[in-house]
Amino acid sequence: MHFDKETDASGLNCPLPILRCKKSLSDMAAGSVLKIIATDPGSVKDFKAFCVQTGHELLELHEHEKTFTFYIKKRVS
Repeated sequence: MHFDKETDASGLNCPLPILRCKKSLSDMAAGSVLKIIATDPGSVKDFKAFCVQTGHELLELHEHEKTFTFYIKKRVS
């Protein structure tokens, strides 16, 4: 998956992965894709809810050995 920026939130618990994501997205252009890595199992439902509430698009979610990788497309407007 192509991405424009990567943020590592490994080892952080809620709400810090979401806060890192919000900060990263704020510096990105509309339509850009953020790759964010997290290890908190609660981040799966948190990022899904975050995208619904903010209008960003969760493109993909992968889990590998208790590490979650999210690809989030910044909303256009």
